[in-house]
Order: sequence, then structure tokens, then C-alpha cells
Amino acid sequence: MFSILCLATRIFIYMIIVRVVLSWFPATSGGFVAQISYFVGRFTEPVFDWVRRFMPRTGVLDLTPLVILLFLQIVVQGMILRC
Repeated sequence: MFSILCLATRIFIYMIIVRVVLSWFPATSGGFVAQISYFVGRFTEPVFDWVRRFMPRTGVLDLTPLVILLFLQIVVQGMILRC
């Protein structure tokens, strides 16, 4: 059971990293970057929205991915120790 949760958490972490990296590139309508961004955003945006409700505004820098990644790393470390 924990191995499935570990795998799902790792996949979500990779999706967040892909989303952050793709945010540095322009997403033209219908292009490859736009399609990948849309796919990854469908899974990550609900969590991002939820975390943003509790975080103060930091201007143009969005720290939401960092907060989520830190939390998920703590969760994964706990799961690995129990696996």
C-alpha cells in the first residue's frame, strides 16, 4: 500500500517540477509546451489553488510549488522509513 502512495507522490512531485520548468517557456496556443502545461496543470492546479489560499502574496514570485514540494518530500521521507 505504501509503495503505491510513494509512487503516486513521486509522480506528483515530477509533475510539479515539469510545471515549474515549463513556466519559463512561452506556451503558444496548441503547441507542445501548451499541451503539456495543460495536462500537468489539470492535476497540479487544484493543489496549488488550495495552498495559495493560505499563503501571503509575495509579488511576482510564486512560492507555492516550493511549499508543496517541501511538504511532499517530508511525506515521502516518512513513507520510505515505514516501507
